[in-house]
Amino acid sequence: MIASISGEITHVLERQVVVNVGGVGLLVNLTEATCIACYPGMKRAFHTFLVVREDQLALYGFETPEERELFVHLIGVSGIGPRIAMAALSALSPETIRRAITADLPEIFAKVPGIGKKTAQKIILDLQGKIQPLEPLEAVSRMDEIDAEVLEALTALGYSVVEAQTALQSLSKEDQHTDAETRLRKALQFFG
Repeated sequence: MIASISGEITHVLERQVVVNVGGVGLLVNLTEATCIACYPGMKRAFHTFLVVREDQLALYGFETPEERELFVHLIGVSGIGPRIAMAALSALSPETIRRAITADLPEIFAKVPGIGKKTAQKIILDLQGKIQPLEPLEAVSRMDEIDAEVLEALTALGYSVVEAQTALQSLSKEDQHTDAETRLRKALQFFG
């Protein structure tokens, strides 16, 4: 398996980049946020996972080993392919994914394009016990409910799930332990 690559980005496509590694251009599939941060001529390193299919080899790149690990877990769920797993990682942070799984919150996954309620429940059932919680479950449950509420409010205002998630991630540690209204106000400041 190709665990990581490092080289110069020669082309940036939609959620893909071409990385020149020793004179060979490798096409690497990325999450939306990672791809947006790339530009031609930039030197980058990615943690990677090679998906082998009957008709193709596809390389997926990640910022952190944790993202790669979550990708591997997600594609291990029956009915979840690499495209849906990348959509989940584009729309949700690794912390949000972990919290959604450990706190049994399928509604968070259901907000990802391509994932319905049944698939979201399947992800939760398959991955509970395989994913370790980041915090005590009481705190996780409360925070996820508020985050889900703020995420829903931002998407109702016309922001994409990725934009809303980015705004939530931009909140300081102090802001993360406040009520939904305060978090929403702070998240809106991110856009203004």
